[in-house]
Amino acid sequence: MGIMDGIRVVEVASWTYVPVAGAVLAEWGADVIKIEHPESGDPQRGLAAMGLVPTGPGGVAHMMELPNRGKRSVGLDMGTPEGRELLLKLCETADVFLTNFRPQARRKLGIDLEDIRAVNPKIIYVRGSGQGQRGPDAERGGYDGCTFWGRGGPADIISNPDEGYPLAQPGPAFGDVIGGLTIAGGISAALFHRERTGEPSVVDNSLLGTAMWATAASSMAAGLFGMTRMPMRDRTETPNPIVGMYRTSDGRFLSLVMLESDRYWGDLVTLLGRPELEHDPRFIDSVARRENAAACVGVLDELFAQKTFEEWKSILQAAKGVWAPVQNAAELLVDPQAIANGYVREVEAASGTMFKMIASPIQFNETPPDLIRGPEHGEHTDEVLGELGLDMDQLLELKIKGAIL
Repeated sequence: MGIMDGIRVVEVASWTYVPVAGAVLAEWGADVIKIEHPESGDPQRGLAAMGLVPTGPGGVAHMMELPNRGKRSVGLDMGTPEGRELLLKLCETADVFLTNFRPQARRKLGIDLEDIRAVNPKIIYVRGSGQGQRGPDAERGGYDGCTFWGRGGPADIISNPDEGYPLAQPGPAFGDVIGGLTIAGGISAALFHRERTGEPSVVDNSLLGTAMWATAASSMAAGLFGMTRMPMRDRTETPNPIVGMYRTSDGRFLSLVMLESDRYWGDLVTLLGRPELEHDPRFIDSVARRENAAACVGVLDELFAQKTFEEWKSILQAAKGVWAPVQNAAELLVDPQAIANGYVREVEAASGTMFKMIASPIQFNETPPDLIRGPEHGEHTDEVLGELGLDMDQLLELKIKGAIL
């Protein structure tokens, strides 16, 4: 039994940021009904169809699967009187209405808060946006690559201004999936509040707000200390040499975060094969290591360069301090810790092809979810509308009118 069993979500959203919130709710057991235009569908489908986003074996479109797992798709034209009436009919028994349509589009289609609440006063109304629902840019759209990564601060924080352009976002949907999970959490809180009080909520999240939350420590420092960005030091100027990245003999990297350096220094250098460094006057304590940071980093660089990535992974299993291998995306799919915890799941595509999908990071009762593929365009139109009481003749009539797929 899913934690959200019995909850119905009507989703009028496209691309990734808000749809991935619906995917998380579906993963938790909710019945998520994705509304798509009968002809165009979610525009993200078009990227794969045009070859702008690659598809895998069996036609698996990973950028559709990621934010649409486990949903039911209904092809419905909200711009027609019949389509809008059916949408409102679906909302009558729904718990949540989820959208990322901009304010002007919601007004034009008649799906704004007052429209949906008119047919279901108890529905939780959820809006995901680029910049928030108020202010001069409330009507503007947004994508994570610009709104989250650029305007929200991460690009500036992570980039070296002396190296030209800011770094690009590390992979597609980086900010989208963080924002979507945040929305799912907000919906959960709103459902809990309604259960306790009977009062429905309006839930809002934006890519800008999510990025500012992710970079809050830097923004607070800017306010307190009057600086526009955190200072960027050369890695040899670190106050703690056993916090940082080190290169192995085969060009891979290990990340050390041993904050309590006096506690972990002796253990680390013993594992590295140089126990005498524990009592070296230059490195005898945290103050000495900070004063001789360049020399300390240099010694550690030499030591880590003597063995391969895999060799150090084996040796450092005995380390008392915190460290981790710097892994690539393919390695994550076979990481034994990720496998043991069910973070990587096998999913069967519509074509029968098996592919791997990453589960959302919340688990209930120590049970990883069984993920279900995303729906084909309009795959569940007849099924969902049949649940509203429409018979085949009525469905055929609506199909002829172009109101449904």
